[in-house]
This record gives sequence, C-alpha cells and structure tokens, in this order.
Amino acid sequence: MQSVFSGQVYVVADNIDTDQIIPAQYLNLVPTIAEEYEKLGSYALCGLPDSRYPIRFVKEGQVDTQYPIVVAGRNFGCGSSREHAPIALGSAGCRIVVAQSFARIFFRNSIATGELYPCESIDRLCDLLKTGDEVEVSLDASSLTLKKDGRVFGLKSLGEVRPVIDAGGLFNYARKQGMMPTPQPHS
Repeated sequence: MQSVFSGQVYVVADNIDTDQIIPAQYLNLVPTIAEEYEKLGSYALCGLPDSRYPIRFVKEGQVDTQYPIVVAGRNFGCGSSREHAPIALGSAGCRIVVAQSFARIFFRNSIATGELYPCESIDRLCDLLKTGDEVEVSLDASSLTLKKDGRVFGLKSLGEVRPVIDAGGLFNYARKQGMMPTPQPHS
C-alpha cells in the first residue's frame, strides 16, 4: 500500500462542516454508481464561501482536484453523519486530510469508506501553510514535510485503523481478514 503522498495542499480553517464539504442538494448522487461517484467529486468543498475561499478545491467544469491533500484546523467534518463527505473528497482525488482535529463521525466514515486517510496534526498547520504549498506526507513516519523549506511536522499515527483504509474500507478489510464472505457474481 502507498505510504507517501505528495502534492499541493488545499488549506481550510476550523469547523468545516459536511454541508460545506458536500452540500445537501448533491446527496441524491449514489456513490456506488460510477458516473454518480465521479460527479460527487466535482462538488467536493463547493459549499465553502467564495469570499473566504476564492480558490476552488475543484475548478469549475472539472471532476478532479489538483490538491490531493487538505489541511484543516479543528473539528473538520462536523455537522451531519453523511458518509458522502469523505466519499466526495476521495472521488475528487483527495487522499489525505490533515486536521488539527476531526468530528468523530467524519473520522469514522473516512475509515469505513476507505476513501481517505484522516491524519491529525500535532501543530496547527492551517496557520502555517497556504493553499498551493507542496508537501509530502509519510504515513509510516507520521510526518508532513513542507517542500519549499524542508520543515517537518509531526502527525499522530493512524494506528490500527490504517490497515482498514489501506484495504479500501471496512467491508473490504473484513473480507480480506475472512470475517465476511466475498460476494459471488450473480449467474
């Protein structure tokens, strides 16, 4: 499994809620249908106010983001329990959210869906980084390195949940561990 992720960061502040991550009007999209899964990604973080976030996470008319890593403040993913939130970010091409803290349900949904790695930062990185900064995140070293100056910031280890995300979510993990039968194709 991949353990090092590089790319530009998209920086947001505290209390980014699930309505900002994926507004309610897009919840009718069904993630298990390929074209609807892709559409979900095109709307990721579109609920952020333009006045505060003039750079869009996914550019108009695109389905993927140029920012594989989101850096956030406290309480990322608060609000509702919609699992569409981590799915929309993952569909857009985001692999990791590094936040000072996560809303419990968003953290759990990230693990259950296997869409992205929810990494907690030790430092308040949303005040130290800006959108477009190039970073490298190492899950093995539990670190984020800012490429322009080489500064390294610590992240809390994902511990026992990492293999679940590596497997692609809770159901895939359970199947790989022999806890659930693998679905058989219909004949």
